[in-house]
Amino acid sequence: EVQLAESGGGSVQPGGSLRLSCTASGFTFRYYPMTWVRQVPGKEIEWVSSINIDGGYKKYADSVKGRFTISRDNAKNTLYLQMNNLKPEDTAVYLCVRGGSRDGDIRGQGTQVTVSS
Repeated sequence: EVQLAESGGGSVQPGGSLRLSCTASGFTFRYYPMTWVRQVPGKEIEWVSSINIDGGYKKYADSVKGRFTISRDNAKNTLYLQMNNLKPEDTAVYLCVRGGSRDGDIRGQGTQVTVSS
């Protein structure tokens, strides 16, 4: 069964950091570009960042550029999102997506990130 499982979310104060992980199973992870998106209830899903198959090309939404870093470990079938200098507006459920955009074909269940003082 094809699955993506996110972890690493939590509650932090503004300026804090979190590292999200997304573990893939049921498919050949290294063959696919991967993406992080986030969703706030009642709002559209927002694209956050994407990475190509070998990690050599990354792109970021303007809202997170310079604060977030996407990476992957193909040997561990895992995608990461290092989030630094978090802001209250980063509060959302973060999901990983198989594919190079927010419209990829497989999504995980998501992990909640809450930034609040």
